[in-house]
Amino acid sequence: MSDVQLITVTEDEGEQRLDRWFKRRFPQVTQGHVEKMCRTGQVRVDSSRCKASDHVAPGQTIRIPPLPDAAAPVARRAGSYSAADEKMIQNAVLWKDEHIIILNKPPGLPSQGGSGQGDRHVDGLTEALKFGYKERPKLVHRLDKDTSGLLMLARTDRVARALSEALRHRLTRKIYWAAVAGVPHPRKGSIKYGLQKSGGGRHGDEKMICIHPAKMAEHPDAKRAQTDYFTLWFLGSRLSWMALEPVTGRTHQLRAHMAEIGHPILGDSKYGVSGTENMGDGWGASIGGDISRKLHLHARMLTIEHPILKKMMTFTAPLPEHMARTWKTLDWGENQVPADPFSGAE
Repeated sequence: MSDVQLITVTEDEGEQRLDRWFKRRFPQVTQGHVEKMCRTGQVRVDSSRCKASDHVAPGQTIRIPPLPDAAAPVARRAGSYSAADEKMIQNAVLWKDEHIIILNKPPGLPSQGGSGQGDRHVDGLTEALKFGYKERPKLVHRLDKDTSGLLMLARTDRVARALSEALRHRLTRKIYWAAVAGVPHPRKGSIKYGLQKSGGGRHGDEKMICIHPAKMAEHPDAKRAQTDYFTLWFLGSRLSWMALEPVTGRTHQLRAHMAEIGHPILGDSKYGVSGTENMGDGWGASIGGDISRKLHLHARMLTIEHPILKKMMTFTAPLPEHMARTWKTLDWGENQVPADPFSGAE
């Protein structure tokens, strides 16, 4: 049996039904079990009784009662992952101390399990990241499956709550690197389109649609979103190297925002042009030629206040192999641009 847990809904998880949130965190627990735990008061939201159909929102704390080992959250039991996966996830560690672990997540590896994600994901490999601790580290935010880069894990419940609060109150900064089709004009600015689920697709795979800021009142389900962008380098009028800073943390925000302004991220078949639609010379969301068709979106830099030491820390993640090859092909040097172009850059 697991212990009682207090888990804070993260900004990345967004607002959703409690039973759906529960199933994503604890996919082996049945719907009937979730409803029974709510009905008997074992599951509570912000200390209050709740129903499985109630909606939860970022920042709310959910009490999870002891669960049978067969319903452990997402993670597989020790030894059930391969030696190769254990080595892979341990090699992804950029930083660890007694409180936090920072990973450089490989592209193609989901952060958590869920619909269509299978059973190989970061949360399912955290048994290999205990490093002598009794409990597995806990994810406090997520990256899309095909997005690479910096991912935080907390080694204790106390630290998980602190980091979740910091994310909720936007006390952390994240800068992503992306290669996009075309060159944005102006070269730097902010994208403030709201985001709303399209109503198609399933669960986390659902596509987001952009809502003009002036029309937000007409779309009560849309959530305000803001992405700051800066063009670091460009190749003629065909391709740009972008720094993207999500001021908010909505699902698929960077991908939807860049596509909305006409500059989809390379390799984004959901929001850009798919490889099967690669007309003409192929410049678009999938270029073709020597450029990989994988998504070119990478969580490059993360700045946080350490939840225990109370000092500011900045982490930087090297590019994944497919993006590093693109950068080499285009003769873009990682050290030729400012690390943080949003702080006083001209």
